[in-house]
Amino acid sequence: MTPPLPARSCARRSRSQRPSVVALARPASPACFGALLAATVALSPPLRAQEPAAVGETVVVGRSNDLVGLVESATVGEVGPEELQRRPLLRPGELLETVPGIVITQHSGAGKGNQFFLRGFNLDHGTDLAVRVNGVPYNLRSHGHGQGYVDLNPLIPELVGNVRYRKGPYFADAGDFASAGSVAIDYMDELPFGFVQVESGSFDFMRTVAGDTFALDDSKLTVGIETYHNDGPWVVEDDYEKLSGVARWTHGDDRRGWRLTGEFYDADWTATDHIPKRAVDSGLIDRFGTLDPTSGGLSDRQSLTFEHWSEDGADRTDLTAYAYHYALDLYSNFTYVLDDPVNGDQFLQTDERTVLGVEAGRSTATELFGVDGELRYGVQSRADWIDNGLFRTSQRTILSTTREDEIVETSIGAYAESTQFWNGWFRSTIGLRADQYFFDVDSDLAANSGNESDGIVSPKLSLVFGPWADTEFYVNAGYGFHSNDARGTTLTDDPTTPALGDGTPVDPLVEQRGAEIGVRTTAIDGLQSTLSLWYLESDSELLFVGDAGNTEASGATERWGIEWTNFWEVNDWLTADLDAAASQARFTDAGDDDHVPGAIDTVVATGLTARSEDGHYVALRGRFFGPRDLIEDGSVESSSSFLVNLHAGYVIDEHWRVRLSVFNLLDSDESDIEYFYASRLAGEPVGGVEDVHFHPAEPFSLRLAVTATF
Repeated sequence: MTPPLPARSCARRSRSQRPSVVALARPASPACFGALLAATVALSPPLRAQEPAAVGETVVVGRSNDLVGLVESATVGEVGPEELQRRPLLRPGELLETVPGIVITQHSGAGKGNQFFLRGFNLDHGTDLAVRVNGVPYNLRSHGHGQGYVDLNPLIPELVGNVRYRKGPYFADAGDFASAGSVAIDYMDELPFGFVQVESGSFDFMRTVAGDTFALDDSKLTVGIETYHNDGPWVVEDDYEKLSGVARWTHGDDRRGWRLTGEFYDADWTATDHIPKRAVDSGLIDRFGTLDPTSGGLSDRQSLTFEHWSEDGADRTDLTAYAYHYALDLYSNFTYVLDDPVNGDQFLQTDERTVLGVEAGRSTATELFGVDGELRYGVQSRADWIDNGLFRTSQRTILSTTREDEIVETSIGAYAESTQFWNGWFRSTIGLRADQYFFDVDSDLAANSGNESDGIVSPKLSLVFGPWADTEFYVNAGYGFHSNDARGTTLTDDPTTPALGDGTPVDPLVEQRGAEIGVRTTAIDGLQSTLSLWYLESDSELLFVGDAGNTEASGATERWGIEWTNFWEVNDWLTADLDAAASQARFTDAGDDDHVPGAIDTVVATGLTARSEDGHYVALRGRFFGPRDLIEDGSVESSSSFLVNLHAGYVIDEHWRVRLSVFNLLDSDESDIEYFYASRLAGEPVGGVEDVHFHPAEPFSLRLAVTATF
């Protein structure tokens, strides 16, 4: 048998000495294996959200928890409910900025999915970042606007219990879109109290949220609903209206039970898309103006998810089944009158789909050659029935059809992962994943119809050394992949050109390979710190195309970078965090023009939070988003940005509390995002003018929330 490790608590404790329950945890020693495995969860579905701490109570799950001895990478972590509640959120999607190194921006109206940046990627709306909400994959493959599209606007932040993240293609349960990273967001099973919240602020912002948990014999029902209106600072008001709701019925306990979750979302908005810099410099439009006041969209989503879990000693089985319907109509105009001087270049992208999926996972204790270990394995299957289209429009009136397609895309993946605890200072995890995809495209242009299939096998390896002096070292390597749009796999004729046979089909599945070395330490009292060096290469890149409003596959790339994260509990009332990441992205087969447009280079995020035992708090946060190359030769760069936000909460008594959020505290004239491409304004040359197109960050604004609890 493996010799025992030095004596150590089976449940790792945070600096506050409260028990730590960590998602994706690994047992610290064979002696503690059974107890630790019972406190962790198999990967499918993710760990259930923890209740938020009551006023004055120490956080139970979050960045303050000591993960040394529990995880297999320096870039695995979790953000807990108390930390989430103290984050100023201009948009629901900014919950992802709690993940070190991620930047969330917007280039259009508030109802559109956000832009994501991580690890040398402009991830567009989600490609290469896999996002799950309540156990359901949120990336929409073969989407009408962009591959892997993620829209987090349905989220109700007050109901979120935790945000968990992993970076790199090193985890066997993570498949499509997960090579840069994966994030799981979970709602709470039970709210600590019922509440009604009214929030109002600058630019006619108005929001109401209510939620409560009801006891039903031996089960509980948690419900929440949100109404939302925001005009934003734009000359043409966003007039963003949304309605979101959730009902979550839970039966059982951590060892055995089930959960049924129903969610709905409905929204419509007017959009101020990114605009050319020259139009502002010349005085043609205001910085917050638009060149097409009829852009915008509407979207809705309804979902139902069933989860079941069963634990018997060291064995655990999880089952997740989900179904949802989703629809989006998106009107955009990025080139103005470049293609059509008479009617303009507005276009409509539509996507309507029904998705069914089922996942099952199991974990069990093992013994191999006298060495204790853990085996985890599972299957994941999903089918999307998709109707999408691309249309030329003018003021939201359809002029012509570019293409319409009916798509059936199905996939099945299987994975297995084995962890062995070889001795007191070394453990290893080896995994294997296999995926098979099937594409069936029925296009309005017969030449672009057809069937395709593809499979891929992805091995994984993690080696962990230590801990020594509360410090652990990691070596990770693995293969991953992202899928391409089904329409691209059967493309014969490009529908945007009159020529026949000019379409080039893309590979259905694109292989990616990555490696990482890292260190995690808690040697300094109260400080959780990690440092990692990583590398990732991809056989093909997905890039945003401004005049089509879509993504297209390009050449092979490689990326490398460094990440440094720190979370410091300075004392009982003060915490500080500092996260910095730097990366570089290059095409590997493009000669001197090898810069990847839009790829994130540098990001630094920092915060300082003061809190009292009574629940009062003040949080100050800053984020630096460094310049990015905007074209392949590197001759044009975006500007950098630095934004500061303030968040403060005050508990009046046991039933009333108030919260103030201040965004862009310094009122900086920054860009949220920038692109470089050719567009045409009235009177300009027929071929258009190449220019920087930007979407401004919102100016100084205030939001005040009053909450009644019961």
